Amino acid sequence: VQLQACGGGLVQVGGSLRLSCAASVRTYSRYVMGWFRQAPEKEREFLGVLSQNGGSTRYADSVKGRFTISRDNAKNIVYLQMNSLKPEDTAVYYCAASKSAWGTAHLENMYYYWGQGTLVTVSS
Repeated sequence: VQLQACGGGLVQVGGSLRLSCAASVRTYSRYVMGWFRQAPEKEREFLGVLSQNGGSTRYADSVKGRFTISRDNAKNIVYLQMNSLKPEDTAVYYCAASKSAWGTAHLENMYYYWGQGTLVTVSS
């Protein structure tokens, strides 16, 4: 499985950005898709995960209500819509794929495949 994330860039505080992650795998719909981020000098942080059929989501408290994950299984793409961005959202953002059970889908070590990361910078 190869994941290609894109859509990062520079955005002002309060602005919005949508990240995309394209997966090159025929069985994409069998994977839960997660988003993580890593800020400078910090550990990688779980942001959210979307179930295989897109019917269930789980978000970290830090982004709940501001970020939304969606997927298009016909196109093998998962999205991260980010609204009301804050300076502390500045980080490299990663998409990841896993066949984890839902109960452990927030754990970084359950993800087998990772995108290369895309940088989001929120300026004040």
